[in-house]
Amino acid sequence: LSSCKAARVRLSLIDILEDPVIKNVIVLQTVLQEVRSRSAPVYKRIRDVIGNPEKHFYSFTNEHHRYETYIEQEQGEKSSNDRNDRAIRVAVKWYSEHLKKIQKEENEDIQVIFLTNDRNNKEKALEEGITAYTCEEYIKSLIDNPDLVDRLACVSDEGKEIESGKIIFPEHVPLSKLQQGIKSGIYLQGTYRASRDNYLEATVWVHGDAEENKEIIIQGLKHLNRAVHEDIVAVELLAKDEWVAPSSVVLQDDGQNEDDIEMEEKKENILKISVNKNMLRPTGKVVGIIKRNWRPFCGMLSKSQIKEARRHLFTPADRRIPRIRIETRQADKLEGQRIIVAIDGWPRNSRYPNGHFVKNLGSAGDKETETEVLLLEHDVPHQPFSQNVLSFLPKMPWSITEKDMKYREDLRHLYVCSVDPPGCTDIDDALHCREIGNGNLEVGVHIADVSHFIRPGNALDEESAKRGTTVYLCEKRIDMVPELLSSNLCSLRSNVDRLAFSCIWEMNQKAEILNTRFTKSIINSKASLTYAEAQMRIDSATMNDDITVSLRGLNKLAKILKKKRIDNGALTLSSPEVRFHMDSETHDPIDLQTKELKETNSMVEEFMLLANVSVAQKIYDEFPEFALLRKHPAPPPSNYDILVKAAKSKNLEIKTDSAKALAESLDKAESPDFPYLNTLLRILTTRCMMQAVYFCSGMDSDFHHYGLASPIYTHFTSPIRRYADIIVHRLLAVAIGADSTYPELTDKHKLADLSKNLNYRHKMAQYAQRASVAFHTQLFFKTKGVVNEDAYILFVRRNAVVVLIPKYGLEGTVFFEEKDKPTPKLDYNSEVPSLTVEGTTLCVFDKVKVNITLDASNIQHQKIRMELVEPKVRHMICVFYKL
Repeated sequence: LSSCKAARVRLSLIDILEDPVIKNVIVLQTVLQEVRSRSAPVYKRIRDVIGNPEKHFYSFTNEHHRYETYIEQEQGEKSSNDRNDRAIRVAVKWYSEHLKKIQKEENEDIQVIFLTNDRNNKEKALEEGITAYTCEEYIKSLIDNPDLVDRLACVSDEGKEIESGKIIFPEHVPLSKLQQGIKSGIYLQGTYRASRDNYLEATVWVHGDAEENKEIIIQGLKHLNRAVHEDIVAVELLAKDEWVAPSSVVLQDDGQNEDDIEMEEKKENILKISVNKNMLRPTGKVVGIIKRNWRPFCGMLSKSQIKEARRHLFTPADRRIPRIRIETRQADKLEGQRIIVAIDGWPRNSRYPNGHFVKNLGSAGDKETETEVLLLEHDVPHQPFSQNVLSFLPKMPWSITEKDMKYREDLRHLYVCSVDPPGCTDIDDALHCREIGNGNLEVGVHIADVSHFIRPGNALDEESAKRGTTVYLCEKRIDMVPELLSSNLCSLRSNVDRLAFSCIWEMNQKAEILNTRFTKSIINSKASLTYAEAQMRIDSATMNDDITVSLRGLNKLAKILKKKRIDNGALTLSSPEVRFHMDSETHDPIDLQTKELKETNSMVEEFMLLANVSVAQKIYDEFPEFALLRKHPAPPPSNYDILVKAAKSKNLEIKTDSAKALAESLDKAESPDFPYLNTLLRILTTRCMMQAVYFCSGMDSDFHHYGLASPIYTHFTSPIRRYADIIVHRLLAVAIGADSTYPELTDKHKLADLSKNLNYRHKMAQYAQRASVAFHTQLFFKTKGVVNEDAYILFVRRNAVVVLIPKYGLEGTVFFEEKDKPTPKLDYNSEVPSLTVEGTTLCVFDKVKVNITLDASNIQHQKIRMELVEPKVRHMICVFYKL
């Protein structure tokens, strides 16, 4: 131990503290408390560093040493900050004296160094005989690690000017005045959402219940005023004669003329050309930032053209994030790499925010690197489980004990089997069906009893709650729970005893439920089947074993249950899903097909839905204020406009006044000459839907699940991969007397907060999965050259059409206006809907042909490029499938 550093940690220095080079650090309790109050994520990162035994970081509880290091605030100290500065110096001095004693005893040379970014505090420390440096001075002294200097945050605060340059942005209103303005109604508070397609435009979603001005448009650099995507901002509404319409212009910031403000103003004028008065929307300007929601951003370095320059622009992978100016001495090394950069501040006279380099992820285009990028960009927790989390796993070898059997039924004699996709190892559910003496049927859904292994409040439970869901990528699975549980002890594999939570019905031959019961159980699955294997057994004329007979009984009942659901108004929608076939050596995709669904897919789905409905009703009856449920709101009527008009163009009527009316009209929407039309209509209907969400029953009054036409619903059947199901298992266990409750389980406010996180994690998991499919699609087409395929027009825009290629599940936008090319004559008809390009009319659902190639000209934003070959138009048309 050559030295100790007592650091008053500036939040942005966490990137340096995490580096393996930095060791032997003492973080004072005073500092930890301040960090915790200012930033929970940074506080967690510091705690993680302290918990890493290889780093030799220690927290010292200086506030609890009454006689040695605790101090009271003195009269001359104007703020608690002044008192804390002195408390830190007192602690450093005490530590120096304390270690001098050890030096004599151990004959070691130990030096205490005080690191601070507060120059006033540093000067006082030096006056008191303490060895003190600013963080920048200390890092620059580590000459063997010059790369660390790049990670130093820009010292300039947002309010201070950098070097030189004229003022570009208005000054932000101070937070105290913002709060007064929001209270009085002068300003509105909301979440800032930047546009992907136009860097000079954003929307602010206003917080609160007021429907008026729910969404406010912001246009132009000065009005955007240094807000970054997802910031919480204060907005001032402009006068009505200054309101604008959402722009249809695509503007990407090329970063070539960062100091040319006149050019920016010319681009802003383009947004205001040919505005339809009916399209005007409430418009405002950002006057201040209430809360920054900056995160580390992935992207690539845009190297300066100036030789040996240190200042460069960083281009984020997410188009909604502005470019970031960073200083680095390793630009040559970082060119062509995916890197992480953090924002430090955004001065008024800087076109872009200032930031610093954090980490090099690897070469752009590399499969592992791109997977890491998409996980980081979609905020998917994917670090290995910590030792603290793993310490709560069962010790191996594990076996079922007499204590485990206390509240369980032994169902190992039943012919239970699981039916899953090929290669599935995290088997959540299994089924059985058998005839009982009275001529009725006993049907059971058996779900992995994950809540037996994950107890409330421990580190394993907290980590699972934070992750919220398992994320399935094309070649990788990011587990919500450690593999010992997900693929072994909880997985309902065949021919091993497993703990389960069972929902068992007595039904008659008409699939009418006569009795429902729930029990913790022990099962022994007799077969782990794929959908195809289960279908083969059902269809076989020669197989009549117990498992096959059970499957046939389940399939027969499932068809009746599905018909009942559909008769009640449940929707059967469509969304093309793709499956990649990978090369066994390179693991690159060699084939790409849409997934084929079998009868057995529907069979399993029906019983999972039935179990979820049965459990939802049970936990709500038992806990009307604390049930964790799932609802699917009905879409507003305007959502259906595009669907109704598209159907009308094919002389079909779609009724949308209820889910049942919609389902019935979709069933009737057939065309003998165009069999794929019904699938296209169902795909279009999917796009009209709202997002299903988790909620606490005591915090809401609308429980209805629109898509399933069910008055109540929850998730019970997948606790290995969804944390919501673990909570539902706990509620159900208490309801049947199989487990005891705990305070958080009956706190509706905490359940509402949990639901919010689960909804966020579920949404981000979906986005990450789509990004993974997009990246692997890019890999697939990389070596294919030109591929010619059939496509269908899905949407028609004012200057573009969106097409779908059924074979690959690909979707892309055909723009009829290209940079540096003459604009063709366009005639848009919103009622048909159709678009006439130079005399060629394109309508929704028209069949077209396209040539598909990969456009890799921009390594960061590669895309599938398609050329429309049928029908022919007089201008080149390009489709971009964004990856």
